[in-house]
Amino acid sequence: MEVLHDEKVEFLLIGGMNFLLRHVPLATFDVDIWIHDVPANRLRCTLALARLQAAWGPTEDSWGPVNEYDAAWLETQAVFCLTTPFGALDVFRQVSGLPAWEECRKRAVAATTGGGIPFLGLSDADMLRCQYALPESLRRLDRIRHLENLPDSSRGGQP
Repeated sequence: MEVLHDEKVEFLLIGGMNFLLRHVPLATFDVDIWIHDVPANRLRCTLALARLQAAWGPTEDSWGPVNEYDAAWLETQAVFCLTTPFGALDVFRQVSGLPAWEECRKRAVAATTGGGIPFLGLSDADMLRCQYALPESLRRLDRIRHLENLPDSSRGGQP
C-alpha cells in the first residue's frame, strides 16, 4: 500500500485484507484493491505495480513482469491476479454488486495498518453488498455474520 500511495494510485482496499485490518483477523492469502478506473490512474497503478515487481499474464505461457506489457494492458479485463515478491495482489477495475467506484469512495472508511500506512477500505455496507452479489457457494458466511451483527450506524445501514 505504501508504493500505491507513493505513486498516488486512487484505490480502495477490498476483500479479506480490508476485513482483517478493520474487523476480525481471519486468514487471507492476497491483497485486493479496487482502482479508480480512469486512464491516468491506470497509468499510476502500472507504475506502482512495476515498482512492486508485479507479474501477470493472459496465459501461463505469457506470464511476466507487468513493465514488459504495453501501456494498455490494464484495460484488457476487469480483474487481474498478480504475483509480487511480497505476495499475491488482485487488482479490480470493477466490483460485482457495487455501484461506481466514486460512490463507494464517498462511503469508504479511512484506517491505518499496524505499520502506520493509511488506507481507504470499502465500507461495511459495501462489503455486505459484495458478499450478497457472489454465488451462494462462494459467500464468506463468517464475514456476512460479523458484518450483519454490527449496529446499522457503524455499517451505514442494511444493504
